Amino acid sequence: MVSKSLEEYLKTMYILKKQNGDIRVTDVANKMNCSKPSVNKAINNLKENELLNYETYGNIELTKKGEELAKKILEAYDIVYVFLKDVLELDENEAESEAEKIKLTVSDNTLNHLARYVHKVLDFNKLDCGYDINKEKCRSCSRNSLRGHSNKD
Repeated sequence: MVSKSLEEYLKTMYILKKQNGDIRVTDVANKMNCSKPSVNKAINNLKENELLNYETYGNIELTKKGEELAKKILEAYDIVYVFLKDVLELDENEAESEAEKIKLTVSDNTLNHLARYVHKVLDFNKLDCGYDINKEKCRSCSRNSLRGHSNKD
């Protein structure tokens, strides 16, 4: 299990991969507003956990395990964000900021309960599959529901 701070590095790397195709130490440092030595330390820890591959001065590559964890981290953020924005009706910027903070402190169990609540309140019926943040099938169906709702706004 990786720490919450390492999860943030992994999430950032995944986002950079989706945006740019390549992940470089400099890009991660710039995006996270931290030093390159901090990124290198995180890379070494993530590499030890088999979440990425990296050769010095090369591109960072997420492993399948790393991509799956990054998706889970993003899904958790989405759940909290939707709750804050659509249920509590916070403005978008505040919901984004608060979701980042809250996501770092809650357990998977709490996220599972929050997801079920959000989907019930917002009348998403796709969680009849027994949502669990650790099951890819359920994350996919809820992600589609979350995106579908966001597009309706």
